[in-house]
Amino acid sequence: MQEQTNRQFWMGVLARAQLESLEAHWAGLPEQPEYRKVRAPEVGLAMVQGRAGSGGQAFNLGEMTLSRCVVQLDDGTAGFGYVRGRSKRHAELAAVFDALLQNDDRYAALMSDCIQPLHAQWTADRNALSRDVAGTKVDFFTLVRGEA
Repeated sequence: MQEQTNRQFWMGVLARAQLESLEAHWAGLPEQPEYRKVRAPEVGLAMVQGRAGSGGQAFNLGEMTLSRCVVQLDDGTAGFGYVRGRSKRHAELAAVFDALLQNDDRYAALMSDCIQPLHAQWTADRNALSRDVAGTKVDFFTLVRGEA
């Protein structure tokens, strides 16, 4: 299996983050950079594929709503945002943070102040949901009657 790159990691975190959390991190930046929208936020559909048993042949599972945006900072760095759902603002903020994280001067601060806390929050939420779901687990088994 391939290693996940740093950019894949932070883009995944930005896509899964709550919009309110991204807004808070945006408001908390020491300086909010100027940017222009190369591709304005838009909503569309994407085909989702699945695999039987995680290794079988791919099949089309269905469509899901997707929002995307492309921005460019004043220094020319392009950022991309792809998020599940219809939140254009979420896609725009994800694109801006993607562009900012590509800057070596901002990378370390943004990773520690923004990306790591967002990832920790997502992990905690996912674990809490898993515990809740595990409480409803039903084990089915078959009793075999002996003929003795």
